[in-house]
Amino acid sequence: MKKRPAAINLIWLFMILLATVVASYNGRMKQLVDASFESAKSSVNLAIGLIGIMALWLGLMKVAEAGGLMRLIARAIRPVMHRLFPDVPAEHPAMSAMIMNMAANALGLGNAATPMGIKAMMELDRLNPNKGEATNAMCLFLAINTSSVTILPLGVIGVRAAAGAAEPASILIPSLIATICSTTIAIIASKTFIRFSNHKTPIETVSKDPEDTKQDSAMPYNGEKEVDEELHPPGWVGRWAVILIVLAFAGGAVFRLITGTDWQDLGREIISYWLVPVIMCSLLLFGYLRGVKVYEAATAGAKEGFQVAVKIIPFLVMILVAIGMFRASGAFDLMVSAFQPLTSMIGMPTDALPMAFMRPLSGSGAFGIMSEVVSRAPDSFSSFLVSTMQGSTETTFYVLAVYFGAVGVVRTRHAVAAALLADMTGIIMALVMCHMMF
Repeated sequence: MKKRPAAINLIWLFMILLATVVASYNGRMKQLVDASFESAKSSVNLAIGLIGIMALWLGLMKVAEAGGLMRLIARAIRPVMHRLFPDVPAEHPAMSAMIMNMAANALGLGNAATPMGIKAMMELDRLNPNKGEATNAMCLFLAINTSSVTILPLGVIGVRAAAGAAEPASILIPSLIATICSTTIAIIASKTFIRFSNHKTPIETVSKDPEDTKQDSAMPYNGEKEVDEELHPPGWVGRWAVILIVLAFAGGAVFRLITGTDWQDLGREIISYWLVPVIMCSLLLFGYLRGVKVYEAATAGAKEGFQVAVKIIPFLVMILVAIGMFRASGAFDLMVSAFQPLTSMIGMPTDALPMAFMRPLSGSGAFGIMSEVVSRAPDSFSSFLVSTMQGSTETTFYVLAVYFGAVGVVRTRHAVAAALLADMTGIIMALVMCHMMF
């Protein structure tokens, strides 16, 4: 049976074609050409910027994996994850990597969430018998990732605080409720698409023995043994050193609490800047106490991160060029104008409408729109709404390009449709919650 092209193929093609047609009518061909070259350049710069982040966090993930943290996490919430992802063996590293990605997204740790998500996709691809085609688990994971429940939208709160909003953290509850609803729709949509599709998961994928999977996961991706699996837990000197370091850190935290003059600023500092170092140190100390050779494990993981970051460049170039051309041609403005009469009927302000359309396409574009609206009127309804949208939705096409690009998946099946349904739900629920709470 001949397979139909994935939705991303048609979306990408018609974004470029429509941008060219619109530019020919409104005299923006020069802007179109400039945008294509500038977007190609910026996409490579973005990928290069990801190399260091990927190397660092995949190195930390390798330390945690070598120490057995992944299996411990997977066992802790095995029933829930097994129901969501029945095709993935219960103790496979993909389970714990997905959990850590979801946790990082929930805490608003975008830089940490992306490497963890790519790690999960790499592990899921180990179970993929049809390389280049997304599995059911991949589609569901991507849908959940683009709609993940957000507890602390740290970046948005920081922008609101800097703009002088009276209650910068007031978006926490509406963002949380909006993302709970969008994640629920993402799961329902993915499961529904799976049920009505003709795609069948081979028996060997779902019946693979967990012990075999653990042995497979211990092997690096290039087939060579890069990290010594033998563990050497520290003696009493090492353990006491760890205890003293933890106590010293706790003392520093207490000192900041006692000497802090502005409790609001101190709270933002703790939320915005303390979480990442705490997570990093916790992963390293866990590996050290378990006997992992932390430097060797971290460098092996960093090597994988470097290779993955280079691999995603072609995918980033193609998707960001299409988005850049679409914006520069004026097609995006036309789309916003066309939908404005409809959105005004449901109570969406005119200055918030571009945010709703930009959020799935461009993270930097959406952040710029949000920042402009917030800085202009930090305590307005529009500011409250765009902040909630920014905190409760994800840059869908960027995530799809990066995550699928990392494992070479070109046939995305229903991942795009499920993710966009989740995005739409998040935007609508953000609007509903803002009207209720503003």
